[in-house]
Amino acid sequence: MTSGAGAIRVLIADDQEMVRQGFTVLLNAQPGIEVVGQAVDGREAVAKAAELAPDVVLMDIRMPELGGIQATERITVAQPAVKVLVLTTFDLDEYVYDALRAGASGFLLKDASADKLAEAVRVVAGGDALLAPGITRRLIAEFSRLDGGRRSPLRRRVGDLTERETEVLALIAQGLSNAEIAVRLVVAEQTVKTHVGRILVKLGLRDRTQAAIFAYESGLVRPGAR
Repeated sequence: MTSGAGAIRVLIADDQEMVRQGFTVLLNAQPGIEVVGQAVDGREAVAKAAELAPDVVLMDIRMPELGGIQATERITVAQPAVKVLVLTTFDLDEYVYDALRAGASGFLLKDASADKLAEAVRVVAGGDALLAPGITRRLIAEFSRLDGGRRSPLRRRVGDLTERETEVLALIAQGLSNAEIAVRLVVAEQTVKTHVGRILVKLGLRDRTQAAIFAYESGLVRPGAR
């Protein structure tokens, strides 16, 4: 399939043919998005991600041969530019925790509308994270509960950040966009983008999802904080 100029290239990995075909039809009908391949399991997803170099992989968690979590980790390690959007049937699927930690940029319910699906693809393709303030905040809060033992060493790494960068990190963890952070801090949005970039580099993080997880796991932000 020949990709349109500037189109977001998507690979769909799911062991159910109806899901793959349905998402392919929905996404190909959206302007600026093109499905360039499909994979029936995690092993094929890893191989096709290497072959096709998509911008975004829609990754089912439960698949034969190689599960979505392991496939996500292999793809994000080998191809940092490829973003993974995890597909799940349940909004509090326990495996989503592991998928986010493995490098996924967010997750989406399989019953999402065409518009929500397309918007999710655009969000992660643009380098942002899919941090819906409701469900995802509960997921990230679970990280802090499960990993209390890691808090002290992670908190020491927060010391590498400036005071303003620490403030921006806390707001990222609350699910605020760059524009919302700019309003909150009364600065230009470009300034916020600069801070976010420096935070990711200093902490060795992949994207905003990983930054939000770090903020909770380090104890910088507590579940339910505003």
